[in-house]
Amino acid sequence: MASPQIPPSSSSSSPIHRLPTFNDRTINAEPPQPSPLETFASDPVFSAFLSPSFDSAAFSSQALSSGSAAARAESLQESIRLLNRHLRSEVLSRHPHLLSSLLSLRQASTSLSSLRPAVDSLTSSLQRTRQDLATPRSVLKTRTIQLKNLLATADLLHHSERLLKLAARLRDERLDLARAAELHREAKVLYEEKGLAGIEAVDEQMRTLGEASGKLRAEAAAAAERGMDGSNQNDIWVGLQVYYNLGELRPAVEALVSKYKVAGIKSINTALDMKAISSATSSGGFGGPGGVQRSGTPQIGSGKKAGEALWDRMRHCMDELYHVMAAVWQLQSVLTKKRLPFTQVLFLQEVWQEGEPLLTERVWEALVKAFAYQMKSAYTASSFVKEIFTIDYPRLFLMVENLLERISRDTDVKGVIPALSLEGRAQMVGAIQTFQVSFLALCLSRLSDHVNTIFPVSSRGIIPSKDQISRLISRIQEEIELVRMHGPLLHLVLREIAKVLHLLAERAEYQISTGPEARQVTGPATAAQLKNFALYQHLQEIHSRISTTMSTLPDSASKILSRSLKEVYEVECNSVSLLFKSMLEQLKSCINKMHQQNFGGDATDDGSLFGNSASPYMEELQKCTLDFRREFLSKLLPASSASRSEAICTRLVREMASEILVYFIRNASLVRPLSEAGKLRMARDMAELELAVQNLFPVEQLGPPYRALRAFRPVIFLETSQLVKSPLLQDLPPSVILHHLYSRGPDELESPMQKNKLTLAQYLLWLDSQGEDQIWKGIKATLDDYEMKVRGRGDKEFSPVYPIMLQIGSVVAQSASLL
Repeated sequence: MASPQIPPSSSSSSPIHRLPTFNDRTINAEPPQPSPLETFASDPVFSAFLSPSFDSAAFSSQALSSGSAAARAESLQESIRLLNRHLRSEVLSRHPHLLSSLLSLRQASTSLSSLRPAVDSLTSSLQRTRQDLATPRSVLKTRTIQLKNLLATADLLHHSERLLKLAARLRDERLDLARAAELHREAKVLYEEKGLAGIEAVDEQMRTLGEASGKLRAEAAAAAERGMDGSNQNDIWVGLQVYYNLGELRPAVEALVSKYKVAGIKSINTALDMKAISSATSSGGFGGPGGVQRSGTPQIGSGKKAGEALWDRMRHCMDELYHVMAAVWQLQSVLTKKRLPFTQVLFLQEVWQEGEPLLTERVWEALVKAFAYQMKSAYTASSFVKEIFTIDYPRLFLMVENLLERISRDTDVKGVIPALSLEGRAQMVGAIQTFQVSFLALCLSRLSDHVNTIFPVSSRGIIPSKDQISRLISRIQEEIELVRMHGPLLHLVLREIAKVLHLLAERAEYQISTGPEARQVTGPATAAQLKNFALYQHLQEIHSRISTTMSTLPDSASKILSRSLKEVYEVECNSVSLLFKSMLEQLKSCINKMHQQNFGGDATDDGSLFGNSASPYMEELQKCTLDFRREFLSKLLPASSASRSEAICTRLVREMASEILVYFIRNASLVRPLSEAGKLRMARDMAELELAVQNLFPVEQLGPPYRALRAFRPVIFLETSQLVKSPLLQDLPPSVILHHLYSRGPDELESPMQKNKLTLAQYLLWLDSQGEDQIWKGIKATLDDYEMKVRGRGDKEFSPVYPIMLQIGSVVAQSASLL
């Protein structure tokens, strides 16, 4: 901060200025010098002395360390002398003002000395007044204390009288429990809040009320338990109201819930107490006087009785758990329905806070936890219990399911929270999960052992007998029947059966013979084929009977086995598909010999066209179908025509017969040239074909292929001009008509086979791989070549078949464009 400036002297006549000290300064009249504080502020060393946070020790330490301590000390001394001179100058310059201030202080002291007698007089007056007021105040305080005591005594007497009257009313036997509890609560509150302890008459009445309160609690508990056990909500309400009036609702409800929870847990522990079962089934027990053996297994001869005793205890346990949950739910329902008289708050809110589990949830969680613990302990500690519950797991599962169903059904009341949630049901089922896993493993093991027995891994070529297959099917059906009524368990068992069927399909596929002996069709059935036939029949029996069983189950259960049954079906097909493929190839090779016949000659050129006998290739075809029927189909097709539609071989025979008809028509349409005599021969061969195919399958049941054959026979005799309008064309593929028209056209109208120089086999293979639109494109190319040849010669007329083929082809092209 800046130091005050020294003002210049206002008058040279001041006595102070006439002192010798100022003579030189006045005479010289030097200009004013800067203030020492301003000099210090600009000095890098002394500026630190103006700081509020100046530290003398730090300054001294710095001076000593810099090596100039003596010079610095001298500088400081000079600064001190400068400050002293400046201070003296300031005092002398303000001398008149200081003298006037001194005179003012002297006058103030004189005034104060005159006020002292008045203050002493006032102090004496105040002391006399205090003495005059002290006596009335003391009297008033005494009287106030007396009044307060009198009022307190009157209040105690009033409340004591009220309490004695309440005690007298409580002795009235006509009071109901709820009213008696209300009066008892009022008396107790009055005694505690008004401090009536120590009054002999009151204390005596409170002892009597204490005895009465014990009776009230006992009667309330009896009423509540009677209502919970008998599903009488009125009794429960009476008991709860008594507890509420006593101010003990929450602890009373907790005690009731705890009592039933403990009873449920005790029943679970008792049900799986093997020592108790031992004592109940035999006087000596399973393991002698000590009860069960260490392994938990009863002695020889007592296992059956022990098992029945175990199931009896489990039934009793399930009944007890139902009773506990139903009772707690009844209690919770009353708490949910009833409200407080004045506030209309639900009783439930007095014993339950938001976010806490409900009473039923708490009890069920404790029961499930105890049940799961006991089940796990029994599984690991008792081989006997493990065996009983594993082998007869569906019975255990049914008990649990029935318990859950009973609780859910009986507590499903509109407007009331049910006793069980979906999560709670799942927890109970999960408690027996260990035995479920063992049961499913045992089920899989039993069925897998059957499959391993009839289809051993180490042997190939061994075909099981019908009895073995029948036993396997019966075993699968027994496993299904065992759990048919248990939806979730049924699905689990079906998944294990699906694994077994998958294993069966793998083993059966390994047994299928695929060598040359399995494919030969020129002689009697070989041993390899007979083995495949037997395998096919076994798989067909398995697939048919299991499918029949599955048709009686819900759709959700049937879908589980659909994939594995499909695998069995595919292996069943594979066991005979090679044979049917070989038979079809043999029959097609017979039809291919059609093109070795002369269908273009007449009666004079070729006498073979006359007569009633079939063509050689057709005779060969008929012989093959008869041989196939005798050697193969008779062993594969079912004896009963009613079940024929269910057999794979029936489908394969139908497909083979249909393909033979289609293949014959396609080859017949390629015959070129075709004379009138050749048409007669072709028609006779068609009739013989029907008889040949009849050996395989009823030809009239083949549908479109048979209609196409019956339509092609009259088509070949129609005039070319009549073809377009003939309704017979509807039953024939356009490619057949187009190829047949080549036989009616001139030689220069080449077919796609001739144009591309393909063999018959190559062309037929191409036809099988193409659709009608692609075949038409190939035919259209030959028609375009024919048109160019005709126009190249300068002719203006085309063969009659040319416009007909274009017309039929345009229909094919139009149909293809719409797709």
